[in-house]
Amino acid sequence: MELSSRKVSRVAFAYLWSILIWLGLASLGAGQDKIRLWETGLYTPYGILLLVNGAWALSAALLTPPVFAIVHRYPLTKPIRFSRVAGYVMGSVLYTIACASLRWILLPPWNSLAQQFEHRSLHGLVANFYVFANLVWDYIIIIAAAHAYEYFKRARDQEIERAELQQALATSELQALKSQLHPHFLFNTLQGISALIDSDKTRAKAMIVKVSSLLRTALQYGSSDLNSLDDELKFVEAYLDLEKMRLEERLELRWAIDPETRQMLVPQLIMQPLVENAILHGIACCRGGGWIEIVSRRAEDGLEIQIRNSVGGRRREGMGLGLQNTRARLKHLYADEAGVFFDLGTNGVATASVRVPAISAPKEVTKGVSLSPASQGER
Repeated sequence: MELSSRKVSRVAFAYLWSILIWLGLASLGAGQDKIRLWETGLYTPYGILLLVNGAWALSAALLTPPVFAIVHRYPLTKPIRFSRVAGYVMGSVLYTIACASLRWILLPPWNSLAQQFEHRSLHGLVANFYVFANLVWDYIIIIAAAHAYEYFKRARDQEIERAELQQALATSELQALKSQLHPHFLFNTLQGISALIDSDKTRAKAMIVKVSSLLRTALQYGSSDLNSLDDELKFVEAYLDLEKMRLEERLELRWAIDPETRQMLVPQLIMQPLVENAILHGIACCRGGGWIEIVSRRAEDGLEIQIRNSVGGRRREGMGLGLQNTRARLKHLYADEAGVFFDLGTNGVATASVRVPAISAPKEVTKGVSLSPASQGER
């Protein structure tokens, strides 16, 4: 029932547009006839001329939607088939007959010399065919307009389909990037635990319990794209507690978190790989250890998160999977509105900065927000 009602509405809408366009052309035609008759000395009221032109226009308007439907069903596409071209040529004959007949039904013939309508007759019906060239021209215009509309509609549908495919691909790539975090994080952490098994079994056991808790938290995030910064800080704090158990006094933690930023939304697990890089490349490789500082603040219309750490000893080459993954995820989520930047200062301090648009979390929801890839440009 709903489908039938929608179809009726679509047909009615097509006829409405057809009638409005053709009657608009009829008003122009009536004006043209008024000027032409005025030059010959004949006086015909504009209303009569509008009525005469309107009868022809309404005849064309009633036939236009069926012609559009035929073009939709049998469009001229490459390779062009002779049978279809012949069908369109035959259609011009049928259109001329139908249009002239409708004109005869809608309004009696108008005698401009006598300035009066005449009675309907067979002669009047035949007289309507005297303007067959105009009728064929109208038919050609309708066919051309119908093909132009079909071309536009196909191009629009293809563009929508292409956009949906690109979004589906981006979503798939984003999920793949997120799925890399868990095994990568687990592998690096288990490496640290394995070094303690022989020397300190009690601490190694405590670290395994901590890792289990962290993984459970990460899995609870599910397929969400965004979490509140506060939740991300809790996760990073738990991870740093784990590293503190391994490095002990060699790791010093510093925090500089702007309270106004805690409820802003950031990509899930966006900080953890950067913190992991800071420890791996800046602290664990240094015999004397070092410090790491987590900073968050508002930056213009965005949010900036910095992971700063001391650099000592011989750094490992490269930034690993973590930084590449972070850049790719930000690209998918925010297009060009976000980024991650790394700076190895000359003062022995390395800084990794993440900048994202400032989006506040809804009061009733603080985590588990999904975001279409690269959709932030619509804000």
